[in-house]
Amino acid sequence: MAGAGAARGSPELAGAAGAPGRAEQQPQPPRAAAMSSVASYESLVHAVSGAVGSMTAMTVFFPLDTARLRLQVDEKRKSKTTPAVLLEIIKEEGLLAPYRGWFPVISSLCCSNFVYFYTFNSLKALWVKGQHSTTGKDLVLGVVAGVVNVLVTTPLWVVNTRLKLQGAKFRNEDIVPTNYRGIIDAFHQIIRDEGVLALWNGTFPSLLLVFNPAIQFMFYEGFKRKLLRKQLQLTSLDAFVIGAIAKAVATTLTYPLQTVQSILRFGRHRLNPENRTLGSLRNVLYLLQQRVRRFGLVGLYKGLEAKLLQTVLTAALMFLVYEKLTAATFTVMGLKHSRRH
Repeated sequence: MAGAGAARGSPELAGAAGAPGRAEQQPQPPRAAAMSSVASYESLVHAVSGAVGSMTAMTVFFPLDTARLRLQVDEKRKSKTTPAVLLEIIKEEGLLAPYRGWFPVISSLCCSNFVYFYTFNSLKALWVKGQHSTTGKDLVLGVVAGVVNVLVTTPLWVVNTRLKLQGAKFRNEDIVPTNYRGIIDAFHQIIRDEGVLALWNGTFPSLLLVFNPAIQFMFYEGFKRKLLRKQLQLTSLDAFVIGAIAKAVATTLTYPLQTVQSILRFGRHRLNPENRTLGSLRNVLYLLQQRVRRFGLVGLYKGLEAKLLQTVLTAALMFLVYEKLTAATFTVMGLKHSRRH
């Protein structure tokens, strides 16, 4: 709790509470205190819980993500709804096709959420220092954590996007097929054929998209603070509902850039008439213009239904698992969970 956190972080209070004659505790140097906040056990618990929560949620709702990705990348697909696309995929590619690419996606998601949750909570511990956070601070922390996450994990997402779409039956003849034998081989072929920088395809829209998790966490933490003023802890339903609302808002605001991000990560379209493959950041505006020219403004939101269905449910379940796992871990380890909310 805030009071307990303040007491633990204040040597003066600790010394005043001790027995007379006891030597006063010396305050840690600023650099040591900063390192202690960043490398704390509590931040590690948050990071592991976030990673486990995201893997659990994505596994449950993975077919919805498959449908969303096909709608974003394969522009000439006639089926427009999530159920229709999933039925089409199963009919043409087999019953397990909606789970194609599950392992690389889960691996990337685990790393990505570990980095994000660890960075977010470490910086929060460093900045907030046992006090109540604010909406503005949550947004700033979310953006910084997002930038770190993007720069560290984009290569994993480029590889898993390609593996997930490998073997898919596309309607768009401009898409160049791939033939990777696994994650390591995909890394090798991309570096050999397209250069190391191709692993960071989509980094520019990804950096803009750091506002997606930042907005999500800002709303989530804001709703959470309001609820915790009235009750001691979040219920399962509370965590699920506010996680869903926060993600729905963030996804709707940033969806056009998510579409461009998916296309750039896939990187197997040809640019006509030059017949070059996409893979550079300068194509972001080109892709947005082409999307609007072909489908109108509505084209920027093609696949939004599938994305909302998948991402809202996934985020809601992730936050539910994250909150319960974090609370259980602190309880089992006999530690008091500092509520810096």
